[in-house]
Amino acid sequence: MKVDYLILGAGFTGATLAERIARELGKRVLVVDRRQHIGGNAYDEYDPSGVLVHRYGPHIFHTQSKKVWDYLSRFTEWRPYYHRVRAVVEGKPVPLPFSLASLRRLFSERLADRLEEKLLAHFGYGSRVPILRLKEAQDPDLRFLAEYVYKNVFEGYTLKQWGLRPEELSPSVTGRVPILVSYDERYFQDPYQAMPKEGYTALFRRMLDHPNIKVLLGADWKEVEGEVRFHRLIFTGPMDEFFGYLHGPLPYRSLRFRLEHHPQPWFQEVGTVNYPGEHPFTRITEFKHLTGQDLLPHTTVAYEYPEAYTPGENEPYYPVPREENEGRLRLYQEEAAKLKTVLFAGRLGDYRYYNMDQAVARALKLFEEVAKG
Repeated sequence: MKVDYLILGAGFTGATLAERIARELGKRVLVVDRRQHIGGNAYDEYDPSGVLVHRYGPHIFHTQSKKVWDYLSRFTEWRPYYHRVRAVVEGKPVPLPFSLASLRRLFSERLADRLEEKLLAHFGYGSRVPILRLKEAQDPDLRFLAEYVYKNVFEGYTLKQWGLRPEELSPSVTGRVPILVSYDERYFQDPYQAMPKEGYTALFRRMLDHPNIKVLLGADWKEVEGEVRFHRLIFTGPMDEFFGYLHGPLPYRSLRFRLEHHPQPWFQEVGTVNYPGEHPFTRITEFKHLTGQDLLPHTTVAYEYPEAYTPGENEPYYPVPREENEGRLRLYQEEAAKLKTVLFAGRLGDYRYYNMDQAVARALKLFEEVAKG
């Protein structure tokens, strides 16, 4: 078989590049994925009870990029959705990110008033303050708040999610869920927030529906390497795997999910409830909040258990953002730079903790470079 582009991986990165290359450049593309489905980790499907579930954990779309929003809007209608999250702190469900509303759920009115006044004076309304930055505050009340939130919200969750303390990770991780100096209880504040009306799999199906695109599922890239002739290869899997772990493995974190069906309309008040405390799972997601299937008389939830990644045994979900891993990554990037016909992209290919919109933006940018020749 001969194609212009062989793309390994049918997630957001691979599908975006395949669609652009096929439609805009008129090139023949083969997309290969070792799983039996398209969509990567964003894949969704209906469970036996008719609930649309995300097999690899909740995927809530949000972006600040009009370019990304407009691009994906070609392949789906949207259902407006603002994700709301609670964290169980001392037995009480409080809004997350931790906000002025959270203060009111946990502290006396007098203490909440004082803390709110100082947060506003130091940072201003609407600010997003990383927890490690708040811990550096000189004011004793703000230090108290920082230590409280760190201990009850961040530390336990981070230890479970990453197997590391917050200080051991890149600030980009702890900065993802800051202290929010406002009463906005939405988990994200991006201008574009919605869910694909018919789900992510339907979106991907439309992206890949082009006569110049062929899709091969259930095949490892090594199985097709010698069977397909191509002009260029785009690899969205783990970069260290591509090079046979030449410089040692790059660490990832993985996840395990346990789905439960309940014969009742609703299980919890919001889409996701986080458990930073003693529970072995990090969060419970109820999919009906995400999908808008309000009329179903039953519901399905997913318990999420982080775990170490072992190649061949589970899925690599998250690159581990630490300075010590950057050195090894640079060695692989140097190997990649020697290759004239291979491009790397995506969360695993770039070894970057991308959100969905960031993966699409990266793919669109890479396509611009490809189109220039």
